[in-house]
Amino acid sequence: MTGSPARTLLLWCPDWPVLAAEIVDGVPATGPVAVLHANRVVACSERARAEGVRRGLRKREAQGRCPQLTVVDYDPGRDTRAFEPVVAAVEELVAGVEVVRPGACAVAARGPSRYLGGEEAAAERIIEHVAQSCLVESQVGIADGVFAAGLAARSGRVVAPGGTPGFLAGLPVEALGRSALADLLRRLGVRTLGDFAALPAGDVLARFGFDGALAHRLAAGRDHRPLAVRQPPADLTVTAEQDEPIDRVDVAAFVARALAEQLHERLAGHGLACTRLGIEAVTEHGQELHRVWRHDGLLTAAAIADRVRWQLDGWLSGSNGRTGARSARPTAGIIRLRLIPDGVIAQAGLQAGLWGETGEERERAHRALSRVQGILGPEAVVTAVLGGGRSPADQVRLVPWGDERLPARPGPAPLPGEPIARPGPAPLPGEPVASGGGRAVSAGRPADRGAGGVPPWPGRLPAPAPAVVLPSPLAATVHDAAGEAVVISARLAVSAPPARLVVGTGRPAEIVGWVGPWPVDERWWAPAEARRRARFQVCLADGTALLLAVEAGQWLVEAIYD
Repeated sequence: MTGSPARTLLLWCPDWPVLAAEIVDGVPATGPVAVLHANRVVACSERARAEGVRRGLRKREAQGRCPQLTVVDYDPGRDTRAFEPVVAAVEELVAGVEVVRPGACAVAARGPSRYLGGEEAAAERIIEHVAQSCLVESQVGIADGVFAAGLAARSGRVVAPGGTPGFLAGLPVEALGRSALADLLRRLGVRTLGDFAALPAGDVLARFGFDGALAHRLAAGRDHRPLAVRQPPADLTVTAEQDEPIDRVDVAAFVARALAEQLHERLAGHGLACTRLGIEAVTEHGQELHRVWRHDGLLTAAAIADRVRWQLDGWLSGSNGRTGARSARPTAGIIRLRLIPDGVIAQAGLQAGLWGETGEERERAHRALSRVQGILGPEAVVTAVLGGGRSPADQVRLVPWGDERLPARPGPAPLPGEPIARPGPAPLPGEPVASGGGRAVSAGRPADRGAGGVPPWPGRLPAPAPAVVLPSPLAATVHDAAGEAVVISARLAVSAPPARLVVGTGRPAEIVGWVGPWPVDERWWAPAEARRRARFQVCLADGTALLLAVEAGQWLVEAIYD
């Protein structure tokens, strides 16, 4: 953290989240547009600012100032994808680009200024090239360090070498981008970056902590780190052009093996291995075919060739085993075949087996299941993944074989200071539970975590999980000892202890133990999707334990405990 910062050129695209929404989703950025995150405006268009919309406003207040406002949800992935062509355009002129954030990228100014005719000429050349290549307006700032260059880009300014501290001194403390710190500094009488930089560094560290000390360095014109140069991704795709269209499987297999070996050699040259492979084919009539294969191990040259051959066999023969029929074959022979390593890892990044490489039995299983997927489609072979959810049916998701086994609904952790309440003891399968009665409790967060270490959901049933979850709940009726139907009030009061259960048209079964209710009130803010129900665990006289739910006055059997 010693020495003066390097001269930095920073390109900034104003209102980038709004512009990215126009590029990706087609939202017209020339109109009043606001991008919202957590119900607050994080970016807005020039037309929206003219109507009084500002960053930090709540959605309702922003719409009150501008009734014609178009609201777009904040999506950092969309911003990053839309900014990639801009970064690529900058890399066509200069090397060593760092992406500061979507909408801003920086590069050391020394190189471009030398071969583009000076710093101002380099800035003009880059702005013009980005405008012509990407149709995006941008501004460039040049100063000592990334922080100062970013502020200079707001006004398109080139700060003279050594003049960065003076340039920063007159700026307000809000320029640090730390609202809480800026508010505290203003209450202490420190209003500009120059005032803040004049404070002793030791006192700043003692009073404001490490983040305050870092902001103090930035205010003084001393960056805390050098530029992190972006390495452009290597082009690992391999393509085979065919003079004669391929319409036979044996010819396609020969081409596939040669192309697979070429891809494997290219990956090995970069120290990489493929885990997810994209296969693309173009026919003589311009028809495009695409399929992605996934594998949880390293795809060798032979494994890549097998998958390409299986896929070409499925395309050329028109097999579709899922429906028992044959799908339409391509309109003509294949003239272009392309392999895209969609997922790569370092070759040493996969843990080997306990006794060396992966066993032959496991590899055979992988090959067999992958072969089935090649014939019937990716979703023909699925595995179960546990995730978050309030009911047993919501906690299991089926994913295609080879896909990432990530839960669709990761459970939220309890908020700081939030009371953690266990909604009641769960019955052990086969044991009487709360014999003779139960208790109504408030829906809280179970104190224990669910299966697989998944954080608990509000209203989630405690362990143990039921052994069988019915695909369609069974209608049932529950009566008390006097034969009257048991009902649940809006305040979760049970009219009488459950005594008998009748499932469908079956015989009545005696309830010897029960516990509940566990209330769930979901999506109450959307009346068309709102759902309110309460669940019970009951144990019958024959030892069967069931999970019941009552919704809109109807009792249902959702699951069975083993």
